[in-house]
Amino acid sequence: MLTLRKANDRGHANHGWLDSYHTFSFASYYDPAHMGFRNLRVINEDRVAGGGGFAPHSHRDMEIITYVLEGALEHKDSMGNQSVIRPGEVQRMSAGTGVTHSEYNASKTETVHLLQIWVLPERAGLEPGYEQKFFPLEERRGQLRLIASQDGRDGSVTAHQDLNLYATILGAGEAVKHEVDRDRHLWVQVARGSAIVNGVSLTAGDAVAIEDVSHVEFVGQDFAEILVFDLA
Repeated sequence: MLTLRKANDRGHANHGWLDSYHTFSFASYYDPAHMGFRNLRVINEDRVAGGGGFAPHSHRDMEIITYVLEGALEHKDSMGNQSVIRPGEVQRMSAGTGVTHSEYNASKTETVHLLQIWVLPERAGLEPGYEQKFFPLEERRGQLRLIASQDGRDGSVTAHQDLNLYATILGAGEAVKHEVDRDRHLWVQVARGSAIVNGVSLTAGDAVAIEDVSHVEFVGQDFAEILVFDLA
């Protein structure tokens, strides 16, 4: 069963310095039919103008994954971490009992384009934590590269939830297949470009929920960058 979520149907907020699309209900955008998928709670596609950013603010009891598509994002937090996240890097911050952080465009002139992902943790009250890793283009090109998982296997960042998050980059006609275990549920998000997913054509910002299938095939149309959430 495939359930399509079109890019143009997402919530949208433009604050000038921030142009944001919300796959699921977030902030002032509320749609009871789109509150999340399994333990996946937020996918925000953000474009932050040069010099703009999120001033220090707090989170708790959430696994926050940041995936930069273009540009660079500067991060600082109350745990003492300070970093810049660039394309190919994945940041995981476990808010746990409470974290304050800021996120600013590292450039004064160029836009940064990113996906911010929130996943409900396996339990409340975890110790806050932080991790950032780089996944080279060649590891994602034409194959599904595990970038986040519950056990941190294969060099992925560790998310405190039963989640396997994969990234792939496909050229025109390139295909990759994912075998789906029994009782698993997939959310597929096309970050950039266009692809055909089990016969369904998707473009940038589109997503599809996939359940009760044994496998999924992804085929790039012109170019595609795709995130695949394999969830309990």
